[in-house]
Amino acid sequence: MKPGTRRLRLAFVVSHPIQYYVPLYRRLARQDDLSIKVFFTWHAAQDSVLDHGFNIPVAWDIPLTEGYEFEAVSNVSSNPGTHHFFGLNNPLLMERIKSWQPDIVHITGWAWLSHLRAMRECYRSKIPTFFRGDSHLLDEPCHGYRWRLKHLVLKRVFSWPSGFLVVGRQNRTYYRAFGVRADRLFQCPHSIDVGRFAEPAEEFERQAARWRQQLGIGNERCVLLFAGKFEEKKRPLALMRAVLASGNRSLCVIMVGNGELEREVSEIASAYPELFRVLPFQNQSRMPVVYRLGDLFVLPSGYGETWGLAVNEAMACGRPVLVSDRVGCAVDLVDASCGRTIECNNQSALARALAEMTADRKRLADMGRCAAVRAWSFDITKTEEALLVAVDSVVGPLARQSLRSNGPLPSPAGEEGVLTDAVVAADPESSRGMWS
Repeated sequence: MKPGTRRLRLAFVVSHPIQYYVPLYRRLARQDDLSIKVFFTWHAAQDSVLDHGFNIPVAWDIPLTEGYEFEAVSNVSSNPGTHHFFGLNNPLLMERIKSWQPDIVHITGWAWLSHLRAMRECYRSKIPTFFRGDSHLLDEPCHGYRWRLKHLVLKRVFSWPSGFLVVGRQNRTYYRAFGVRADRLFQCPHSIDVGRFAEPAEEFERQAARWRQQLGIGNERCVLLFAGKFEEKKRPLALMRAVLASGNRSLCVIMVGNGELEREVSEIASAYPELFRVLPFQNQSRMPVVYRLGDLFVLPSGYGETWGLAVNEAMACGRPVLVSDRVGCAVDLVDASCGRTIECNNQSALARALAEMTADRKRLADMGRCAAVRAWSFDITKTEEALLVAVDSVVGPLARQSLRSNGPLPSPAGEEGVLTDAVVAADPESSRGMWS
């Protein structure tokens, strides 16, 4: 950067340090012509926080607040968290953002009070804004009263951002359904730090082999892996029942996680100890080994799954994947070279796919190698490159001039309360949170 040149200032608004995004913040913070600051609206990596999906306190064991500037904005919610709309309530958020004087604001998620307010206030203040989410239309019918109300509300809300960061094809379809013009959509893939999972591959494989041996799983067994929250939307019980129905005793299923279905998972595993192993929640530093415990990663999710970043992680570890068509990443990440997609809630299709994919171990290994290569297309470096292109498009000299002369008009007084009520009525599932 030339001496005296002002760095462009990019602010992020996000609930808490998310392990998938922190590598992006660190990379951006190293850009010599860019300053970033992250505003957290829930917490800033406390020792442990109750995860409502895992149903246990969770504290990630990798550093999440190093290498970039951040601020935890005071949250006055009586029940803080991302599990409901009013869980993020930060009256001072916009004051803190404006005091930093950003050139553009990146907001993750609309389904919380503070984030909705920030989107509206940035619009009224003519501060360029990017919106990022991973919603899709796979779960809901595009008709009926609730859909019409949601369409009305989100068409208004989605008129505020300057641009949208599109994580994949299903996400693009979602925005288009709410009237967002194509020229406001910027491809910016949902990604992970692939290198952290990919290397050192040989050492990770050795550790996984030792672990399998300790679990009493012989090399002749074909291992299926489920890793995630034991909750209804991820359908862990469907996987276990499909294996039981198959009658294939050469299979072994490792179930890794905790959650509301933990008792049911444990009961089935205890009844069939030759088929199942159950491991508790494993922290981030251990996951590159966890994924390598299996020969095939399975995510048979139903209603409520958004992208499914565990699929990215499993592929980065060189494992093929079997996912349902409700998993948002399926159309972008999964093809016949590296996995298979099945119809959601079709138990026979799940059982058939398992039988076909595990019948040829050599073919399964070949698919894993293809998955490892494909994973690099969704590395965090790709997201960084795409985001910088989008920023340049929106806040370049011509864009800034256009925003000054043709900026949006202020919203009518009293709109916030009406929108808040309408958002909750239109989408009660917004209380699920986003980053599961």
